[in-house]
Amino acid sequence: MFALILTGKKRRLNLTVLLLLLLSFLPASQVWANPRYASIVMDANTGEVLHESSADASRYPASLTKMMTLYMLFEALERGKMTLNTRMPVSAHAASMPQTNIGLRTGETLSVRDAIPALIVRSANDAAAVVAEALGNTESNFGNMMTQKARQLGMTATTFRNASGLPNTAQKTTARDMARLSSRLMKDFPQYYHYFSTPAFHYKGKTYNSHNRMVRNTQGVDGLKTGFIRASGFNVATSAKRNNRRVIAVVMGGNSAAARDQHMAQLLDRSFNQALSKPKNRNQHAERIIAKAPIPVAKPPVGLARTTPDPAAILRGEMPVLSSPSGIAGHVTPASFTPASSTTRVTQNIPSSHHDSWAVQIGSYYEQERARAQAQAATRWVAGKVSVVEVEISNRRMYRARLIGFQKKQAHTVCQNLSRQGMDCLVVRAQG
Repeated sequence: MFALILTGKKRRLNLTVLLLLLLSFLPASQVWANPRYASIVMDANTGEVLHESSADASRYPASLTKMMTLYMLFEALERGKMTLNTRMPVSAHAASMPQTNIGLRTGETLSVRDAIPALIVRSANDAAAVVAEALGNTESNFGNMMTQKARQLGMTATTFRNASGLPNTAQKTTARDMARLSSRLMKDFPQYYHYFSTPAFHYKGKTYNSHNRMVRNTQGVDGLKTGFIRASGFNVATSAKRNNRRVIAVVMGGNSAAARDQHMAQLLDRSFNQALSKPKNRNQHAERIIAKAPIPVAKPPVGLARTTPDPAAILRGEMPVLSSPSGIAGHVTPASFTPASSTTRVTQNIPSSHHDSWAVQIGSYYEQERARAQAQAATRWVAGKVSVVEVEISNRRMYRARLIGFQKKQAHTVCQNLSRQGMDCLVVRAQG
């Protein structure tokens, strides 16, 4: 009918305009309808699905695969099998990995400290192979280990064959499984989540900027990972927080990085608006889920902590300690600071003298026992008295894991030693 109305030389142009207008009124899922597209958005605390489209359809993960490689690496750090300073050998296989890479050569070694940002920022395939061989002897075996871990995490539709996400027809996943992996990365390893917001990575005199432009361009986004191979299209897994609510979202199959990011931003806006229209705690079940989850905080780079510290933290003397050789450990985290209006109660009050009034804070958790266990774990490497400080922030109770009873210089030394073991920490004035 429209074709009958349109006449003359402008007919083709008018048809194009008309098509664009029609598309603008279609739902995003129809605009994005293509064989590779899938998406999901879920509430990070309750697990409630706020949006999904082909979320259980089989897709190629591409470099989202590296999130599982990082999960395995973080687990090795947590279990004491590695530290951030552990150096991993580079094999001929690893050195042969195609772009993107960081130009590793056979016979070199790569530290865990450098491997993490290499995987996140550069999405380096050679670094992924190095980690795979360090943890699984061969990349093929590591792929089997990754698949087994996926099953343990409830990722029933995911199979891994390599550590990088390079093309392999047997390497498949779903948007739902990638969202589940993103959630577990944040909840199981909150002390490492800050790496996913790293803007740039420096290695061997080169600077690699992050592929994840959403972190700097989209409100509230503070991680996680992008990915692309021809078979998958442009993928991204994202976490964002606005108004004390956090969502996890995955988009797969974008036709371009820009289109993918724009679509993700639209999904986030819609999902946050949807979440804000509902009460925060709809029932006791949701409250229990929130209470069990450790806080997934995003830690700013050390340079940011130097230049824009929290004013309330300055008043309390809680300033970051640049304790590790690379300046990674000892970041200031949002969960490390208590607003002036919050109440603080010390659950384990151990007297200390005026000179022994410094503590090493290791993390903040929703569960008291998790905080105590984390502080106790630190005593494997350093001597100190375990303390758990209970605080209330925005009507939520949290527990801070600390080692106490130090003089200021001693606390700095203890934090440095913990950093060498891969444990982030912060030197603060003891309370109580």
